[in-house]
Amino acid sequence: MQLAVDVTGSGLRAAILIHGFQSDHHAWDRVSAELEERGFRVIAVDLAGHGGSPRARRYSPRAWAEDVVETVEPLLAGPPALVMGHSLGGLVASMVADRLAPLAAIYVDPAFGFPTGLRGVLFKLVFAMMPKPRRSALVRRNPRWSAVDVDSELRALRDWDRRTLLGLADTRTLMPPARPGTPSLVVLAERSLLVTDAVAERLRRLGMRVEAVRGSGHTVFRDDHAGFMAVVLDWLATQAAPEPARA
Repeated sequence: MQLAVDVTGSGLRAAILIHGFQSDHHAWDRVSAELEERGFRVIAVDLAGHGGSPRARRYSPRAWAEDVVETVEPLLAGPPALVMGHSLGGLVASMVADRLAPLAAIYVDPAFGFPTGLRGVLFKLVFAMMPKPRRSALVRRNPRWSAVDVDSELRALRDWDRRTLLGLADTRTLMPPARPGTPSLVVLAERSLLVTDAVAERLRRLGMRVEAVRGSGHTVFRDDHAGFMAVVLDWLATQAAPEPARA
């Protein structure tokens, strides 16, 4: 499936950004702007059932990843410099990285796990039954978001296909990469619901860098944009590919 895609910047390095569940590519707007300033051409997609992309007959993490690869591959001259995903997009990004072999990957509070037992059952029920939130509820849940972030998310929720929930019915698909072949950074909320301490330690043993941004919730880059970008840019500076000079 060809997805809606927003391509910005004219840098020599391609960065593929994949948003989280119920959102769209506009979630990355401030992140995209900073990457563009640092010489990246940003390719931000809307997953199927989100934003301006078509709705699918069936949804699954693997299908979302295949759509991303099909859409972005013709836009690339070679391996992308960076693949970055948030939440569900983090899980999808790990699958995309397996296919496109980027130079670096960043997973932001990724869906590499799901609460187990009664807590997991309750989570599923809440997602399945919860109505799309009003502005007041979104502000209450996310007190550190800007008004622009709130408006953007409300628009994304308007376009979101609720049937995408079916793509997450089998939570056994929510798991970290078995053997990541790409230098990887995992940026977590202060208290991640999707990456437990045990999973975080497993990721470190696999050679992935794991950092938490203090005071942030699940949407780390909106809760503390400056803190998030500091972690991301510090880590990218340690990677082999040098940062091109700014125009």
